[in-house]
Amino acid sequence: MAKLMKGLDTKLIHAGEPEELIGGAVTMPIFQSSTYEYAGQRSYHDLRYIRLNNTPNHVALHTKLAMLENAEAALVAGSGMAAISAALLAVVGGGGHLLAQDCIYGGTHDLLTQDFPALGIEVDFIDGDDPGLWREMLRPNTRAIYVETISNPLVRVSDLQAASDFAAENGLVSMIDNTFASPVNFRPAEIGFDLSLHSATKYLNGHTDIVAGAVIGRADLVDQVTHKLNHLGGVLDPHACFLLHRGLKTLGVRVRHQNESALRVARFLEQQERVTKVNYPGLESHPNHLRACELLDGFGGVLSFELEGGVEMADQFIANITIPISAPSLGGVETLITRPVTTSHSGMAAEDLARAGIREGLVRLSVGLETSDDLIEDFDRALRATYD
Repeated sequence: MAKLMKGLDTKLIHAGEPEELIGGAVTMPIFQSSTYEYAGQRSYHDLRYIRLNNTPNHVALHTKLAMLENAEAALVAGSGMAAISAALLAVVGGGGHLLAQDCIYGGTHDLLTQDFPALGIEVDFIDGDDPGLWREMLRPNTRAIYVETISNPLVRVSDLQAASDFAAENGLVSMIDNTFASPVNFRPAEIGFDLSLHSATKYLNGHTDIVAGAVIGRADLVDQVTHKLNHLGGVLDPHACFLLHRGLKTLGVRVRHQNESALRVARFLEQQERVTKVNYPGLESHPNHLRACELLDGFGGVLSFELEGGVEMADQFIANITIPISAPSLGGVETLITRPVTTSHSGMAAEDLARAGIREGLVRLSVGLETSDDLIEDFDRALRATYD
C-alpha cells in the first residue's frame, strides 16, 4: 500500500525514498559509482551515468523535490548557478529575449549582462511591481520572464501572480528563483509558474557544507534543461546528493524557526533609533507586506537593513557582533551577516547597484537556528558598542 503523503513534512521525510529499503537501510545509501551497467537504452540521455544526473541518489532527490512543490518533475545540479544557467540557456538560448526582474542575485545579474550578450541572448529588466509596463517590452523573440520569490538582497516580493499570468497570456515560460522562500513558504507551481529554481546550497540543504542547485516544474521543460545540463556537465556528485537528501528532511522545522526568529529580529531593529531602514516582508512597513501575506506561508529567514552613518558604521557594527558570522551565502543553521556589495553583488557595476537600490552600507542578515533572544541581545550590545 502506498504511503499517505499529503503534508509537506511527510513528503520531506518519505517522498522519493525506495519503496523497498535497500539492504534494510532506513537512510538512502550513497551510490558512489560513476558508471552503471548498460540496460539497452537507446537515448544518450537515458544511459545510467553519473554526469547525466541519474544515479539512484539523483533519482530519489528528483522525486522528492518535485513532490515538495507539487510539480511534475525536478532536476538537481552541481550549483545554483549551474541550475539557473542551464535553465535559461534551454529556454532562452539561440537568439532569445528575456524579461528579468530588476533587482536579483548578483551572480544571475552578471550572467545576464556579461555573458548572455556574447551568446546572442538579449535581456530587458522590468519593475516587478508594475505589470502594466511589461507588455511594452515584449519582442517577437521574447521567450521567458524571470523573477525571484523574495529578491536578493532587498527582500522585495514582486507581483508574482501577475508574472505567471503574463507569461501564460503571451506564450512565455515563467521562471522564478525560489531560493529565499523554499517550498515551505512558497510553491511556485501552485500559482502557475513553469520553472522554479533553487540554490540548494542554501535552505534546501541548510548546513553550509555543500554547493548544489535544483530545477523544479513542468516535465517537458525539466527534460529540456536536463539535456542542456547533461552537455554542460554541471553534475551533483553522489555524496553531495546524500547530504542534500539528508538536509531536506529537516527543512520544515528549520525554515519555520527561521521565519519566526527573523521576524523578531526585524521588529527589534525597526525600533532602534540608529537603524534607518529595515527590509523584511513580514513587517507591516514593508511595501510588499500585504502581497507577501497573500502569497507566502512565511516570510523567510533573510532581512536587510541600513544604519545611521552608512558603510563605516555598518562595518563597525559587523565587527562588534559576536554570534553572526561575517560570510557570504545564507540559509544555513548559523546566522550569517554581510554587506552585499562586498560579496553576493560585488560583480555588479556601481550604476547597476544604484539602479537596483543596493547601497554601499546595506547589511544583509541570514537568521539561523540560534535562540532568538540571544541574537537580539547580541544586536543590542553591538549597536551600543558601535554608537556609544
